[in-house]
Amino acid sequence: MKIKRQKQAKKNISFYKYNFGFREPFQILIDGTFCQAALKNKIQIREQMPKYFMGEVQLCTTNCALKELESLSDDLYGAKLILQRYQIRKCKHSKEPVPASQCLLSMLEKTNPHHFFVATQDRDLTTGVMGIPGVPLLYIIQNTMVLDKPSACSLKHVEAAQLGELVSPTEQQSIQNLKAEQGLSKDGVEQQGKKHKRKSGNPNPLSCLKKKKKPMPQQPKKTDGEKRKRSRHRKRKPADLTSSVHPKPSGAQS
Repeated sequence: MKIKRQKQAKKNISFYKYNFGFREPFQILIDGTFCQAALKNKIQIREQMPKYFMGEVQLCTTNCALKELESLSDDLYGAKLILQRYQIRKCKHSKEPVPASQCLLSMLEKTNPHHFFVATQDRDLTTGVMGIPGVPLLYIIQNTMVLDKPSACSLKHVEAAQLGELVSPTEQQSIQNLKAEQGLSKDGVEQQGKKHKRKSGNPNPLSCLKKKKKPMPQQPKKTDGEKRKRSRHRKRKPADLTSSVHPKPSGAQS
């Protein structure tokens, strides 16, 4: 049964890796209710969590979650001691603390950009997490940690991304990186224009070359036969004027 749960956990983690860009170390955002359940069921969170995720994890919480435990009864003192050992993520409620469920939901924003896993037993927080795509939910059943299967909201989001109706967070980040590399961002447009702007200078020397004149077609040379034909042409001799002007009398004696 333990092997089956681990395989299911590995499958769910792979879903968030390939569709929402989750990477190690996995950030586990924990509230007081999860620590109380772990204490009650004798679960060593710091020791068992890396084994369950089969990788490096970072256990973290918020000041609002700690303040909430301090304001409750002494029965949660042990959960408070456990929660104090984890890293504190800065929230927006430093001046006026809010309930832990509200604080953790604000850390997720609309698309969980920091890739938090949420570990809680709070029903209100669980309901809120189900409505945000790409938020893995972790809870305790009896003496076992369970990574819940992807919510309907996450599945719908991935399906829409595959159909081209929207871009997944991972693809959005890739597009932004490509735009930054190509200088297509808002700041990069001006830089690109300045970079590729041609300076005014001397004209291209190749364009200033004189065009070569095309040689005139040569007339065919006259052959020797044509020259001979013209040389054979004879001029007519003038007629004998003496015979025509002074004709001899018909009966004259020589």
